[in-house]
Amino acid sequence: MKSRPKILFLNTSETDYLQDLTYSGLVRLLGRERVIDHPWNPHYHLPLKPYPKNLGYCGLAWPRLGDTLKDCDIIMIGAAKPRVFQCYIDIAERIPDSTPVVFLDGGDWPETGGDLKRLGGWELYRQAVEHRPFDLVFKREMCENISYPAKTFPLTFSFNFDRLPRHLPRELKYQVSFWAVESNRVRTRALELIENRFDCRANGTVRHQVFSKYRRKGRRYLEELAACSVVLNFPGAGWDTLRYWEVPALGRFMISQKPRIAIPHNFKEGQEVVFCRDDLSDLIELSQYYLDHPQEREAIARAAEAKAREKHSDEARAKYIMELMEKYLG
Repeated sequence: MKSRPKILFLNTSETDYLQDLTYSGLVRLLGRERVIDHPWNPHYHLPLKPYPKNLGYCGLAWPRLGDTLKDCDIIMIGAAKPRVFQCYIDIAERIPDSTPVVFLDGGDWPETGGDLKRLGGWELYRQAVEHRPFDLVFKREMCENISYPAKTFPLTFSFNFDRLPRHLPRELKYQVSFWAVESNRVRTRALELIENRFDCRANGTVRHQVFSKYRRKGRRYLEELAACSVVLNFPGAGWDTLRYWEVPALGRFMISQKPRIAIPHNFKEGQEVVFCRDDLSDLIELSQYYLDHPQEREAIARAAEAKAREKHSDEARAKYIMELMEKYLG
């Protein structure tokens, strides 16, 4: 494989965090001229959406009409979405046999391609696999208790540090926060435990939150997250959440349920993150302990930030992808 291959990046203009973060990381690593989004995605080239719907934004670039399939070294299917698979099927017959096809599965379902069942596109997935097996699969929700086909590798969300606010608050305004919708029973249980403790009710950490009515959106959400002494994280529809990467990137301290998915270079327990018990029986105790021990808390937060910058940026993810493609695709 070339050291700087040209990638045809099949994508959807729908927000897909793994797709968008991968695109931005690859562009940062390889250069804009080496990563061709198809179809041309306006959200990657125009500042149309606020955070987190702008994770793939890389600046203005017009469609590359002169590029052909023969010019591309790798075909990358960017998301487990029907539009992306339809795009792939439309060009599949024209892809040279020697050109590798790589699938990025950023869906919530543990099964490879499983989100396409939820979205009514499973037949498209079956057509794609029957035409030719994928050369590599990168899977976000790669669960510990499930066996996956060979050449399937974990790929979680990351953080695009270009989205970091220029000016973060110097003072911590909030004690314990968990601003989230109840998309998982564990989230509901966590909110039941804490909404009447600490300063949770005052800061909006309460039950029955609705995303469309969030007080904190866009860049302000990150600024407010950075003003929290303790940020909690629990899985939503999938184990992997943006919050799991946002909090360390902001240099803040996080208590989380331990994700039961494969995460290369995960944050270390007690050094860069604190994991609570799955039944949340120690959640209140841990929260109070780290409120009462700010030096210990802030040391963990600083270590997490350093790890996030080194191992969990969008560019770090792109390097990881390129290393595995170099190893297995030659």
